[in-house]
Amino acid sequence: METQEYEIASRLSAIVDSSEDAIISKKFDGTIISWNDAAEKIFGFTAEEAINNNISIIVPDEFTEEEQKLINKVKGGGRIKHYETIRKTKEGSKISIALTISPIRDRDGNVIAISRIARDITEQKLTNEKQSILSSIVNSSDDAIISKTLDGTITSWNFAAEKMFGYTESEMLGKNISILIPPDRLLEESRILENIRNGVKVDHFATVRFAKNKKKVSISLTVSPIKDKEGNIIGASKIARDITDQKISDEKQATLAAIVSSSDDAIISKTLFGIITSWNDAATKMFGYKEAEVIGKHISIIIPPERMDEETMIIDNIRGGRKIAHFETVRVAKDGKKLHISLTVSPIRNKQGKIIGASKIARDITAKIQAEEQRQLYTEKLQQLNKYKDDFMAMASHELKTPLTIIKANLDILLLKMQKDNNSPFVEKTLKQVEKLDHLINDLLDVSKIQSGKLELKLTDFDINNLLNEMIRNIQPTTPIQIIFKESGEKLMAYGDVDRIGLVVINLLGNAIKYSPTSKEIKVEAVKSDDAIIVSVKDEGIGIPKEELTNIFSRFYRVSGVNSTFTGSGIGLYISSEIIRRHGGKIWAESEPDKGSIFYFSIAASGQSW
Repeated sequence: METQEYEIASRLSAIVDSSEDAIISKKFDGTIISWNDAAEKIFGFTAEEAINNNISIIVPDEFTEEEQKLINKVKGGGRIKHYETIRKTKEGSKISIALTISPIRDRDGNVIAISRIARDITEQKLTNEKQSILSSIVNSSDDAIISKTLDGTITSWNFAAEKMFGYTESEMLGKNISILIPPDRLLEESRILENIRNGVKVDHFATVRFAKNKKKVSISLTVSPIKDKEGNIIGASKIARDITDQKISDEKQATLAAIVSSSDDAIISKTLFGIITSWNDAATKMFGYKEAEVIGKHISIIIPPERMDEETMIIDNIRGGRKIAHFETVRVAKDGKKLHISLTVSPIRNKQGKIIGASKIARDITAKIQAEEQRQLYTEKLQQLNKYKDDFMAMASHELKTPLTIIKANLDILLLKMQKDNNSPFVEKTLKQVEKLDHLINDLLDVSKIQSGKLELKLTDFDINNLLNEMIRNIQPTTPIQIIFKESGEKLMAYGDVDRIGLVVINLLGNAIKYSPTSKEIKVEAVKSDDAIIVSVKDEGIGIPKEELTNIFSRFYRVSGVNSTFTGSGIGLYISSEIIRRHGGKIWAESEPDKGSIFYFSIAASGQSW
């Protein structure tokens, strides 16, 4: 008896191990006590991971209550068949499964555990859903969708087919497709089926078929092969569209005709040989010819002789299927007046896609061209005036330098002789104003050189630390604000015009001092970044609004709303930016009103060329 039971147990064990369904047994508290190979394949947990673990490892949180209900039902001796639900894998993916749950009883018939068989139906559900979607599309389609075997026997027939041909589904299933085909077109069906057998799709084939009432229906057919799972062609699927009713097409044509007729642009069509085939009212208004005067004539009637080569070029492009957009040219009106026009020319194709002509849209841009010519003339005059201004600035600056130098020299001598004179302060004040005037003239000279492209640079290698220290020593005596230079412990060799870069530093320091009247310090720093040297000047002054930062390097620009006590010409930063730009570097600023500004500039490090 024991031997027989052992053999039975062995057979059952073999069945469980070889099953493609997950076979799991568990206690009432959910503890898993057996787990076959298919369970591992479906859920991802090995037997070692699953046994003695709780069944909740494969139960999503939202299905916990459902699981308990299933346990309670089987615990009471019930059995559950093909129950579809959701479970999760070791990776956390959710899968659709079908459950069959049975009680496990001892020899006395008492329920001691639960056995469940789980089948993964995820793929089956997806297939069913896809099938439902496809079925819905077929049933709701306005096109007749019919399938048939390779011998022409109809196997499916949708509602649109019934509507189009008048036969119900029950009348057509099992019948041959030839019932719809006129006798003189039966050869078409043979050719279509031959193509399908060879795996060739038939696309938009225009033909005629019979309805139940013997009325001929003009249709467009698309026929595709139907393949089984192994890829063998077992039939054909037909989509038939009724093209008898041309009302929609006529309405579209009427709409297009109305658009052409009412357009403000001349719309003209012609053959590939240049013969005019249509001419709208706007073309008459533009060129002066009536429609009857030009239909059948060559388009050269409106083309100047010297531009006939353009027509050859346009036709060559159209023959090649290429559209020409916004081509500006000149054409001639009936009265001989030349018109500037913008042409857009597109290919005209027949139903088979063959190019049979060209459609031209011509827009009169004579007024636009005249306005452009006026603008160009104005621009040239403005440039000439700017040149006169720059020449005058250069001449005036040079002419002012000589008397100013003499005035300064005489004032210096006078101040030496008046050291103990009570009037010497007046001479000192005058000298300061002369120095300001001298700086202004130098700036104007630099602006003039920049505008004329004559700003010369003497490029050498130099230590930026030495230059900054020198500039700070020169300017520090002029201000009570402490200028702090955070000097790096290494040489920072730059490549540029040391005098011009020095002028940039002086301009930035001068602005920092001017616009930081209550500050205690100004910080200067130089660092090397990749192949560049970056210098920064930071103040704690009045700051600059964000929206004006992009304009501060423009010529003669001054920040709006700045107190009139802050005098300036608005050219210092412009000169600085041009010097840095000529070096191939960058200059920029960061600022916030009432919190100060940081000005930066970068130039090439020694050994680099920008």
